[in-house]
Amino acid sequence: MFGKARSSIVSVLVVLIVAMMIVPLPPGMLDILIAANFSISIAILLLTMYTKEPLEFSVFPSLLLIMTLFRLAINVSSTRLILLQYNAGRIIEAFGQFVVGGNEVVGLVVFLILVIIQFVVITRGAERVAEVAARFTLDAMPGKQMSIDADLNAGLITEEEARERRRAVEQEADFYGAMDGASKFVKGDAIAALIITVVNLLGGFGVGMLQHGLPAAEAWHKYALLTVGNGLVCQLPALIISTATGIIVTRSASRENLGVDVFSQITLSPRVLGITGWALVVLALVPGLPKAAFLSLGGAWLLLSRSAGQAQIAREAAAREEAYRKELEEQKRPEAASNLVKVDPLEIEFGLALLPIADPSQGGDLMDRIVMVRRQLASELGVVIPVVRVRDNFAGLGPNEYRINLRGVEIGSGEIYPDRLMAIEGTPSDAELQGIPGKEPAFGLDVIWVTKTQREEAETRGYTVIEASAVLATHLTEVLRKNAHSLLTRQETHRLIELVKSEDASCVEEAIPDLVSIGEVQKVLQNLLKEGVPIRDLVTIMESIADAAKISRDPDYLTMRVRESLSRLITQTAGLDKGPFPVATLDPALEQELLEATRPSDRGTFVALPAERLTQIMQAVSTGMNEVAPKAPKPVLLTSAACRSQMYEIASRIVPEISVVAYEELDYRANIEAVKVISVD
Repeated sequence: MFGKARSSIVSVLVVLIVAMMIVPLPPGMLDILIAANFSISIAILLLTMYTKEPLEFSVFPSLLLIMTLFRLAINVSSTRLILLQYNAGRIIEAFGQFVVGGNEVVGLVVFLILVIIQFVVITRGAERVAEVAARFTLDAMPGKQMSIDADLNAGLITEEEARERRRAVEQEADFYGAMDGASKFVKGDAIAALIITVVNLLGGFGVGMLQHGLPAAEAWHKYALLTVGNGLVCQLPALIISTATGIIVTRSASRENLGVDVFSQITLSPRVLGITGWALVVLALVPGLPKAAFLSLGGAWLLLSRSAGQAQIAREAAAREEAYRKELEEQKRPEAASNLVKVDPLEIEFGLALLPIADPSQGGDLMDRIVMVRRQLASELGVVIPVVRVRDNFAGLGPNEYRINLRGVEIGSGEIYPDRLMAIEGTPSDAELQGIPGKEPAFGLDVIWVTKTQREEAETRGYTVIEASAVLATHLTEVLRKNAHSLLTRQETHRLIELVKSEDASCVEEAIPDLVSIGEVQKVLQNLLKEGVPIRDLVTIMESIADAAKISRDPDYLTMRVRESLSRLITQTAGLDKGPFPVATLDPALEQELLEATRPSDRGTFVALPAERLTQIMQAVSTGMNEVAPKAPKPVLLTSAACRSQMYEIASRIVPEISVVAYEELDYRANIEAVKVISVD
């Protein structure tokens, strides 16, 4: 509507509003402007009530300023007409004569009440809410921006979606910041209305007596009525706008408008409505109180309670029917049978007692924690963790048991108590806590499950107290970190390569498909993840693969060259840059034996040694690393690059948390101290 003229209409109207303060207006024109003021104010109030979220009416702060200026211009024009012509139009006269019954004292009282309501109640409350909303919105901006960046880095959203979210965050901050300032306009408007009314009373009284020679009583009566009418005419739209301001700053984002939300939430509990109705009926029995009023209102509340109860029963029945209908449709679908044999990448099964921590409607935060785990691992390892399906298994698990499955195979399990807290002993204590003994599922520590009332006692004794959902989330983090390589599918590898290609196409086009396939890149990335090396720096990884693939396409060889190019990352990840770091080294004779026993195969290389000899090597590694363990934060074994992968396959079977690092993978920052040489006689 209005086409290209829309950009000029508001500008012209603002100029005309300013002109109203200078150019005298006839009474008829003033009536039209006053009626327009009322209509626009009512329209703004209704708009604020029908918006579902504040940003749908983002022009409200600017519109508030324009309407404030418009009311002040009407005040100036009406004051000029009252003092010069004793005629301010029929609307102001009607408000002075009919609305307040021609009594200037009553009119002044009504006007003052309206000013007090607007200034003390609505305006001050809206101003405070706007200040708090602006402050908290600005404080939350960095966290929201970081959340958007994390989702983008994890691949959960696209670049375009990230831009839209950032734009929405900026618009929200701008809106509440503008509302913080715009609320001052409403406050100033209320003060200005009071001052203008006082000036009009004194000015009209003086003009009537000094210029027109009227007696004091007559001058007061005539000009006071017009002044009161003018005050009411301007104050009522101002009160409406103030109410609209209060509504929009207190409005939270919703799927429905204010009217629907208010009615649906008030009628949410029929019992409350019924109690209210019976309370009014009881009040009707009190002597002296009007029985008709209380009985009629009580009956209305009881009828509303009955209607709300019937509606609630109907909603529940409709929900059950809809769920049953969807279940039948799902069973009839041809692909329903295939869903039964479909394997979820990740799944958490839980027993009956763990339902509260998995159900958000019961206050459970497990789903939120799972989202945070996925984001953390995506940021840490550089691979997107698939969606984790959470479902109950009351028949196959105990009440407090849970199980973590990777493609249908268990990779972790544990037992937690949602109504208790897990206490891990920090410093040895003589007196033990009373509770249920158990094992921490992620690291196998001895723990005690205590009641929530024992939290303070446990913390005082030096115990670390953890909630049940946090225990499960920690366990999930650890098992996913250890099995991240199994989650890297060929499709996910292709997605990661496409992501690198959008940033640095040359390194990808040089390697794929001429030198290596996506499957071979997948094996290299899986080898890195298997040993806890992040794959976030895919550009460096792809460049190294492209260089090394010209010599050999063997995944183990490619992995070796990639690890050498990631020397800074490996040194930092293993903690070798914080030294001197105690490490174990491999006897050169043992290295040579492993190299001579290494044989190629279609699945890479393997060590062809007798089982007895492999057992001896494992025992030597176990003994040697046990000697290093008390001195080092984590077990690290140094070998040559040629036999590093073979040594890791052997050592990780006996020391799962070991890091086997080649000398060629050490960065210049590495500060190590060899405290043990592992050898086999």
